[in-house]
Amino acid sequence: MNRSELVAALSERAEVTRKDADAVLSAFADIVGDVVAKGDEKVTIPGFLTFERTHRAARTARNPQTGDPIQIPAGYSVKVSAGSKLKEAAKGK
Repeated sequence: MNRSELVAALSERAEVTRKDADAVLSAFADIVGDVVAKGDEKVTIPGFLTFERTHRAARTARNPQTGDPIQIPAGYSVKVSAGSKLKEAAKGK
């Protein structure tokens, strides 16, 4: 399902216009992005998803072509965890 299909399904399910559904989806994405960028809290939709920023330590890796060691600097990543309802849906229940 791509974005336009998701917007169409949201507008049909919520009985709103596609423009309104697209605006809500965009606002949701912006808010999650802002909270994750700050990194001081996580976004949780109970039973569905949790978004949080995690710190990745610096590490040494190997260049697969030459085998030479390279340094990968510390940085941040995003962790997305599935909630119980989403896990059950994935099982087909």
